[in-house]
Amino acid sequence: MRDKTLRQDVIDEFEFDPSFDGAHIGIAAEDGVVTLTGHVGSYGQKLAAVAATQRVKGVHGIADEIEVRYPNNPKKADDQIARRALDLLHWDSTVSQYEINALVSAGWVTLSGTVNWQFERRAAELCVRKLAGVIGVLNHIKLKQRATSGDIKAKIEAALMRHATVEAGAIRVSVTGGDHVVLEGEVDNWRDRSAAEHAAWSAPGVMSVDDLIVVR
Repeated sequence: MRDKTLRQDVIDEFEFDPSFDGAHIGIAAEDGVVTLTGHVGSYGQKLAAVAATQRVKGVHGIADEIEVRYPNNPKKADDQIARRALDLLHWDSTVSQYEINALVSAGWVTLSGTVNWQFERRAAELCVRKLAGVIGVLNHIKLKQRATSGDIKAKIEAALMRHATVEAGAIRVSVTGGDHVVLEGEVDNWRDRSAAEHAAWSAPGVMSVDDLIVVR
């Protein structure tokens, strides 16, 4: 009965959110894990559907199997997507000062290069997400290392303590290899989990984050 209620809550959230069309998305729930299947009309809609699912209380995990289809537009050639992606990156003042490359294969865009901060890495990805023809984005942009493991751990823990909603004591932070952060523990909702991950990425020197935090 709990899974049936959870499934209906996700359906209701989809109907409430106008940013995507969930008519062709299948929803299944089992033991708090929601599986999304079917198809949507753009990569942005796929991400919006996942975000809507995360907002539903009781969702502990998501299996995203949604396909991206462009029924009303001709398929874009990979070279055309690549040119438009590079143009957008060149025009965006957040990342235009960096050498960022875009490799496109079968609609999948792989970004590479080096930036100083995670928000710049994220901005580059947001640039290309909205392009017609994009099926998905692989963000391989690296960050320049700027701090020691001890500094990184201390800065993340301090950021968690400052956050109004995150229960910092419930989250364990470890740093391996000098720049790889692992987050563990339990939180009450996906918003707090995302906030903890954001805090980890915001620390200078972080190259990768494994978010192992469980949503209760």
